[in-house]
Amino acid sequence: MRFSALDVPGPVLVEIEPLGDERGLFARSFCEREFAAAGLPTRFPQWNISVNRCRGTVRGMHFQAPPYEEAKLVRCTHGAIHDVVIDLRAASTTFGLAAAVTLSRENRAALFVPAGFAHGFQTLDDDTEVLYAMSAEYVPDAARGVRWDDPAFQVKWPLPVSVISDRDRRFPDWAAESA
Repeated sequence: MRFSALDVPGPVLVEIEPLGDERGLFARSFCEREFAAAGLPTRFPQWNISVNRCRGTVRGMHFQAPPYEEAKLVRCTHGAIHDVVIDLRAASTTFGLAAAVTLSRENRAALFVPAGFAHGFQTLDDDTEVLYAMSAEYVPDAARGVRWDDPAFQVKWPLPVSVISDRDRRFPDWAAESA
C-alpha cells in the first residue's frame, strides 16, 4: 500500500498496489502493520455502508463532538465519489481548510479521515456504494455537522446537488455556531 498526505495535514490517501494476471487482480486493502507504521489506527470497531441512488447526492459534512471523536477509513466500493474533509481542529494551522479526493471502484483508494475533521462526499455516479470503517462507535448525542455549502469553508462540489437530507441542509453556518 502507498500512503500519501493531502494538502491539509492529517488525512491520508491509502492506495492499493494491485498484482494482476489473467484472473484479474489481488491487493491488500488493509494491513495492521503497514497502517501502524504510517501512524494510522489499526482498530475499527464499527463498519458502515452507504448506498446512494442518484448522481449528485451529498452526504455530510459530519463529525462527532468530544469526547466521542472518531476517525474514518472511507472506500468507494461501487461508483465514484468526490470525498471532502474540513480541518476543524482549533489549534491547527490549517483550521477551516478543505481538501478533496476522488474515490472510486476503479481506483480502489481509501481516505483516512482523522478525528477533528468534518467529512462528507458527493456521488459522481448513480448507484454509488461507500464503505466506512470507524475508529469509534456512533454516539447520536455527539453527532454534529457543518453545512455542505457553508461559505466559511468554500467547498467546491463538482456537480449540482441532486439529493441531500434535511438535516444536512439545515446545519448552521460555522461562523454563527462558533460565535
